[in-house]
Amino acid sequence: MAKAARAPEAAPASLRLDATSRAWLEHLQASHPRHHQTVAGLHLVLLKMAMRELGRRRHLLPSVTGPELEDLAQQAADDALVNVLDRLQDFRGLSRFTTWVYRFVMFEVSAKVARHAWRRYPPGLGEPVWDELPDPARASRPENAVERRAQLEALREAIGALSERQRRVFVSVALNEVPIDVLALELGSNRNAVYKNLFDARQTLRARLAASGHPVGETSEAAGCVAGGSARAAGAAL
Repeated sequence: MAKAARAPEAAPASLRLDATSRAWLEHLQASHPRHHQTVAGLHLVLLKMAMRELGRRRHLLPSVTGPELEDLAQQAADDALVNVLDRLQDFRGLSRFTTWVYRFVMFEVSAKVARHAWRRYPPGLGEPVWDELPDPARASRPENAVERRAQLEALREAIGALSERQRRVFVSVALNEVPIDVLALELGSNRNAVYKNLFDARQTLRARLAASGHPVGETSEAAGCVAGGSARAAGAAL
């Protein structure tokens, strides 16, 4: 277990806390006689939270099991504990204490999962691999093949017109299947910012495709790519 960080000596008197949150905050003070016991108890809570979060993200860690998964949870709980103790003075009682600490666990788990996933999914931040998409000429009807080629060309031009950041995010996530957590780590950003970049890119692509005569509706053939999917799925949709 990580070494306990220094906690503030007194809780702000202005806080209006529920009884359980107040007990956590008071007992975590370095001068409290139950400090070490409470720190150990908090670490156990954080460890359970970390295991729960890792369970939710198992699809990103298919090869991590057993002791390795438990070690990852332990690392996340250790780091979250240090951060919680260092930032006790930031707790304002706007939620339960255990709800407040959960975000520290989520951050640590996200970072550690992203680093592990990075080894399995090297960030594909380059050009879409257009040549690997299914050949539109193989469509069952010739007129469909012509339309799909036109859509693919329109999509290629629309992607090229995106801002550098939007293009990088869209190509990585929607075409090259890079997990959002991995891309956020590579870009030095966070999930919310990457989601916003992806949303803006999709909106721009929809507008440009519509302007070029290829509107993307709920059932259109281009919808799969703009809505997000693998490069191969995108090719099939186009």
